[in-house]
Amino acid sequence: MVRIGGLSAGIGARALGGAITELASGRKPNPADLFFTPTNARRVADTLAKMRGAALKVGQMMSMDAGDVLPREIAAILDRLRDDADPMPPKQLRDVLDRAWGKGWLKHFARFDVRPMAAASIGQVHRARTKTGRDLAIKVQYPGIRSAIDSDVDAVARIIQMSGALPKELDLSSVFRDAKAQLHDEADYLREARAMTMFADLLEHDPSFTVPRPDAAFCTDDVLAMDYIHSRSITDLVEASQEERDQVAGHLITLVLRELFDFGLMQTDPNFANYRFDPETGQIVLLDFGATRTLEPPVQTAFHDLMTAGFAYDDDAAARAAETLGLFDPAWPDAHRAIMMEMFNLGMDAVRLDNIFDFDRNPLFTQLRDRGLEIGTERDFWHVPATETLLVQRKVAGTYLLAARLRAKVNLNTIVQQFSEPGPKALSA
Repeated sequence: MVRIGGLSAGIGARALGGAITELASGRKPNPADLFFTPTNARRVADTLAKMRGAALKVGQMMSMDAGDVLPREIAAILDRLRDDADPMPPKQLRDVLDRAWGKGWLKHFARFDVRPMAAASIGQVHRARTKTGRDLAIKVQYPGIRSAIDSDVDAVARIIQMSGALPKELDLSSVFRDAKAQLHDEADYLREARAMTMFADLLEHDPSFTVPRPDAAFCTDDVLAMDYIHSRSITDLVEASQEERDQVAGHLITLVLRELFDFGLMQTDPNFANYRFDPETGQIVLLDFGATRTLEPPVQTAFHDLMTAGFAYDDDAAARAAETLGLFDPAWPDAHRAIMMEMFNLGMDAVRLDNIFDFDRNPLFTQLRDRGLEIGTERDFWHVPATETLLVQRKVAGTYLLAARLRAKVNLNTIVQQFSEPGPKALSA
């Protein structure tokens, strides 16, 4: 609370100073230009990087913006939040590993790099090689993260409420409660190891992807050891050929649909840092399975009904599926349902036609954003969908933003039509 309070005060002071300067020059200040400045973005990134935990998760979600909401230069500054939190000092790292593995743990390794390769919201990653020659990436959780999750989420909730950014009548208690539960899941590294193994098994014969496997000998509640796979950031592919970018985006979109309709198991955190690229094999490397969620058959069926109704231009069937998923409030009048169906059909137009969809130039995202902001000011539209639905939407939106960052061009109709036949099955995480 103290850190964010100081951050808010600093940004407010800079904005006020900028407004005074603009007025003194005879110009009307633009609030967006005053608040969304590179200096403020760097201040936000630096503060959240120090805080880690739930606060940094919020920053990572902001960093997924591809310039559709935030100015591109601001989104670029926030990119550092994807895998660049402030790391633990070496002594603290040694204390954590002493507790996890016992003193003298170095005897098991031929090499252990104390300097982390990456430092993210709840842990940092080190490279190591065992005495048996296995190259590992070892994720070490920051001490105190698990015990601070509830208070972190409560602090973020209070800040949102005090900011006035959302109406007081909108009850987000269930969202914050589920956010706490999900963060606790993400902090359980043994659970993540199990989910990682499941995805490695599911994608073992898919040449488009590779998933590291955990090393059970070094996995604990606070430490996750897995195969080290040489790779580059997925966003480095912005410099690759159009064909390569299109292919990668197509594989990622197909994966989302497989997770939803075939696996019944979805990694629901689309942070760009969770996707990497192996330039030698051309495979997409999937990382971070802490946010893996089981999707029960009724949820899969409802999403499938929504998709097939959209292809059939059947608004009544689509509305019924949307209500099952909690996208509609049953008390909404017909006029409100019509607006939501208008937005749904706008999105479906991208997949109905057998055409190439240009993620970089198509205005779909901004059209939906603007329409959403427009109706969001009306109290009768205030509604929070079911958590599982929100998580699926988050994954879909994150994949869209990554495809936009890659400036991909993909025939969505060809991909989505592959999943038109029903038959979901659920797996347990």
